[in-house]
Amino acid sequence: MVPVSPLLVADLVGIAVFAASGATAGVAKRLDLFGVVFVGFTAALGGGIMRDVFVNVQPNAFVDWRYAVVAVLTAAATFWLHPAVSRLRWTVLVLDAAGLGLFVVTGTLKALDAGVPPIGACIIGMITGIGGGLARDLLTGEIPTVLRREIYAVAGLIGCASVAALDVAHVRRPIAIALAATLTFVLRMVAIRRNWSAPTPAGPSRGGHPDTDEHS
Repeated sequence: MVPVSPLLVADLVGIAVFAASGATAGVAKRLDLFGVVFVGFTAALGGGIMRDVFVNVQPNAFVDWRYAVVAVLTAAATFWLHPAVSRLRWTVLVLDAAGLGLFVVTGTLKALDAGVPPIGACIIGMITGIGGGLARDLLTGEIPTVLRREIYAVAGLIGCASVAALDVAHVRRPIAIALAATLTFVLRMVAIRRNWSAPTPAGPSRGGHPDTDEHS
């Protein structure tokens, strides 16, 4: 079992947040208790499992009971205590932004601790951050947030780069985690509020041919 450390605490908080995000999405889709818990569990642990596989260590989700217990209990609690359906979408967005911030930070730091160079660590950190949301969206029949126009992966990459820079500067781990996670969260929420988006291809949005549409 992993000893208690600031990195472990951030990891478990991130798991709880993503579990709540996944479970809330499951509630919005009217899934039963098992379905809600399963979506929450997968959203909470999917990114971390990919991270641990990439750095060639046993996934903590399989060797440390705290990871699975936090995910299951949080998802089950969300099933019973979820807010009104009209508020679920905003709740998912806020929880997802918080989970993104925590997971990109812990993913990047764990990769750095495993000896991965900063650029590779940032890539692993981004995959850690987007993995849970990707799994959640696929299981609930949504187009994954990371594939839409919204600023999502970019915010995660900025968070990865910031925590890697803070680590190189030997900033204390709890401070580095808090600063980078907050930065990622704020960027994501501002992007949502201001409708910031990445560029998309020009032309019709529903599959029509530009020339055909132009003369129709």
